[in-house]
Amino acid sequence: MSDVTLEESLPDLTVEDKTGLHTQTVSRGINWIFAITIVGFHLGAIAALFYFRWSALVVFLVVWILAQNVGIAMGYHRLLTHRGYSTPKWLEYLIATCGTLALQGGPIYWVAVHRMHHRYTDRSGDPHSPRDGKWWSHMGWILNGSLRNETEALRRYAPDLARERYYRWLNRYHWVPLTVVGVALFALGGWSWLLWGAVLPVTIGFHVTWMVNSVTHLWGSRRFSTGDDSRNNLWVALLTGGEGWHNNHHAYPVSARHGLAWYEVDVNYYGIHLLESVGLARHVKTVSLKSTTDAASRVPKGDASAISMDETLAGHGYANAGRE
Repeated sequence: MSDVTLEESLPDLTVEDKTGLHTQTVSRGINWIFAITIVGFHLGAIAALFYFRWSALVVFLVVWILAQNVGIAMGYHRLLTHRGYSTPKWLEYLIATCGTLALQGGPIYWVAVHRMHHRYTDRSGDPHSPRDGKWWSHMGWILNGSLRNETEALRRYAPDLARERYYRWLNRYHWVPLTVVGVALFALGGWSWLLWGAVLPVTIGFHVTWMVNSVTHLWGSRRFSTGDDSRNNLWVALLTGGEGWHNNHHAYPVSARHGLAWYEVDVNYYGIHLLESVGLARHVKTVSLKSTTDAASRVPKGDASAISMDETLAGHGYANAGRE
């Protein structure tokens, strides 16, 4: 594990008051596929309440952990987007496949959008800044935005994934794993298992992930002067397993650990640490605080001092992602 200490002040960056991206994309119409999907899943989530069984709750928890904690947080976010650690390729593919169970798009799309967000956080080009409206940052950017159609632009932000055949396939057919799981759950446990194991986790997962885009740029505390609106939000952290320590994350995106203080629970990092302890995760990059009281407005030094701000968007080797 590469563990560094926060010791130097982050420069006070100027952020524009309005990104402008909202007005550029909102006029393009509604993403009807997404709109129909989101309505259908919300209706299914309501129906799940009438099909409760204790076994269904267990199924929900298993799928939630695999999709949200392992797939989205540990996989799409900390592994694929920021390369905060590495795993054997077979395990990386397995973790990425778990990410598709959240139905938040394929890995190339998800990673590209998030790298774009870090490059232009709360400035012109940020796909989902609350400065363009709370609703926009939560789900309006998907419902009314045009980014979903800009395939080539997205590929420029995830060239490392776009080069791999498996990721190209998974990005195109990201709905297949959840469909297979849904069919299996229905065959084994009927409507109860299907609704609680496939529909409810996805529906709740949508909003939990979108809360990182919206809530953690609106409400919470700021340990670091990052030049954007990122916040540490306890409630979002608890719901996501650690993604809510968003100001920490924006201060040092490459770090596989987001909860820097002892009281900042970071279940997703605990999972990465577990993989490291059994030899399945290597090159785990982490940031630590010397104390919980004297490290405000700091950035990494030591081993991390050679990493530029551009590189921290996605990790070593991805500084030019998104550039012509």
